[in-house]
Amino acid sequence: MSLFRLFVVSAVAVTVLAVPALAQETRSFTDDAGRTVEILADPQRIASLQDLSITIPLIELGVYPVASHGRTTEAGEGFIRSSKVLTGVDFDNSDITFLGNLPVDVEAVAAAEPDLIITTPWQTAPVEQLEAIAPTIVLDDTVRGDFGMYEALAEITGTTDTLAILEGRYDSQIEQIKRLIDTGSISVNVIQGVEGEVLSWHTYGGLGRVLRDAGFAFPERVDAIPEGEFARMSAEALPELDADFLFVTYRTDTLETPDDALGHLENVIPNFCDYLHACRENQMIVMPREEASASSYYALGVMAYTVISHISGRDFTPKSE
Repeated sequence: MSLFRLFVVSAVAVTVLAVPALAQETRSFTDDAGRTVEILADPQRIASLQDLSITIPLIELGVYPVASHGRTTEAGEGFIRSSKVLTGVDFDNSDITFLGNLPVDVEAVAAAEPDLIITTPWQTAPVEQLEAIAPTIVLDDTVRGDFGMYEALAEITGTTDTLAILEGRYDSQIEQIKRLIDTGSISVNVIQGVEGEVLSWHTYGGLGRVLRDAGFAFPERVDAIPEGEFARMSAEALPELDADFLFVTYRTDTLETPDDALGHLENVIPNFCDYLHACRENQMIVMPREEASASSYYALGVMAYTVISHISGRDFTPKSE
């Protein structure tokens, strides 16, 4: 090689080495803790520190986190609660790293090399430790609401077009319910027996949103519950929680069955069915809680078609006033 050519090659190499890596574009995001955080404009390695309210929405938006908070089975195996049912994705069939529960393992978070950490007020790992690893955003589902989390996450990840498609599909499902059922003339409610008391919600997860958005009527006692909250009541309140159709749920993640859900109501008051019109008339629908309580667009679709299949086109006995 000539001295001239050697000089040119060497000069090019030096020039390449001397050019600093282009800084990635960033932007500011104000989180629910009131902190303004500088984050990458297009984060690629997100660590999610809440499975239900962050990880599942991210997956539905088409963004797989590199690591996630999760739960632990009795055998010590990590899992993303409800994700197998709602998205098909879990730690055992993806590259998502299990970070632990409350608190997550901060060393495991660091080892995942995230470029963004998204946490919640319920996560007990200190934000000060997390933001030393990567920019950290706090999102509060009690402030934003379950589906408000989707809006924030879509903004953060640049997936607002995907969210618009999910919302459009849901709107079509609600219109189908309204076309097939005179929802305003039918009363509904969701109840659950827990430790000898009966629980009822203003809006119970995805099922509650479908019922509310479709325009069904609810008992006055339930409408009086503040939005986003639930109430514990004694057995004496059962008649006030009754409706034309009642929905009751059981936990599939703990291997409960429909009989378990009915058993919990039996613990509220023996022969509970005698006190509920919907139960006496075989208008009580017992269903898996993971789908019913979940706030995901997949769950909304499942709930919409569950409502259609159980209520539309059937004869039923309305509850007398």
